[in-house]
Amino acid sequence: MNTKLDALGLSSPILAAPMAGGATTPRLVIAAAAAGGAGLLAGGYRTPEALARQIAEVRAASVPFGVNLFAPNPVPIDPATYAAYARRLQPEADRYDLDLAGIPRTEDDDGWRDKIDLLLDAPVPVVTFTFGLPDPAVAEALRAAGTLVGQTVTSPDEARRAANADFLVVQASSAGGHSGTLTPGWTPADIPLGELVHAVGRVSGLPLVAAGGIATADAVADALRAGAVAAMVGTVLLRSDESGASKTHQAALADPPGDRRTVVTRAFTGRPARALANAFTRRYDRLAPAGYPALHHLTGPLRKAAAAAGDADRLHLWAGTGFRHASAEPAAAILGRLVTNL
Repeated sequence: MNTKLDALGLSSPILAAPMAGGATTPRLVIAAAAAGGAGLLAGGYRTPEALARQIAEVRAASVPFGVNLFAPNPVPIDPATYAAYARRLQPEADRYDLDLAGIPRTEDDDGWRDKIDLLLDAPVPVVTFTFGLPDPAVAEALRAAGTLVGQTVTSPDEARRAANADFLVVQASSAGGHSGTLTPGWTPADIPLGELVHAVGRVSGLPLVAAGGIATADAVADALRAGAVAAMVGTVLLRSDESGASKTHQAALADPPGDRRTVVTRAFTGRPARALANAFTRRYDRLAPAGYPALHHLTGPLRKAAAAAGDADRLHLWAGTGFRHASAEPAAAILGRLVTNL
């Protein structure tokens, strides 16, 4: 393919997405490499110490891998709006004896500086950024340390702004979990992945990795024909043997009702994210204000309690549009099947 990604030595143009919150495990990243591709650890929501332990585990396997970080791009929320949403959600929290009024409004940066320092002190092959654009000096420092730098974009305009990257992850609205949009106050346009890759390719000469709703061999082949050098998959791996997704999440994917669909919602975190529709999204999607990461922290204890209780109606069931193809088997088998049409 003659791109900078060739330095990773991949034999298969497939990447396992960095699904934050526990779904992407070191075992999953290692399995992706065993299938000829590579995986990215999710640095988001992890302490620098926990991330360092995961990096050490994958590094010990001597495989190509990367790390994804949430670049700061906050959506502040005023105290009154935050408190009002907490009051609306309290009836849900009452089921688990949780007091949402006692959760402070938190506007943190997810340990940004400490994680950058970690990746500069002990460089990894690839670092990608989502949510925001890092300062050019950060990208240059990583590159000087021998790291390839990738940037998630969701539009041609964002691709123009990300010219300092080595490659772009072109994420369509069909992707599960949070959108990587640089303008989180708006929901990204629902553009088919192939069209989006082609549009970004017209304005950027960087290598493109396609992401969003990819769950079949045909979808992988289509993404590469559109101009991508590789495909990134996430939801299709959520039920794999190596997945760290909660049992509640996996069960919802395994046996969805016939009319189950995905929706893009701010209800859980105050930032656009695609999930399986459930009672929570139906009740609160239109009521949820923009406000990230404050709303992520507000609903965190409720979501954790729901996952432990098997309560899929109050859990963030992140899922892309290809969710019905998620299967319970080794990740290597899933990834191998995805490249059979190449």
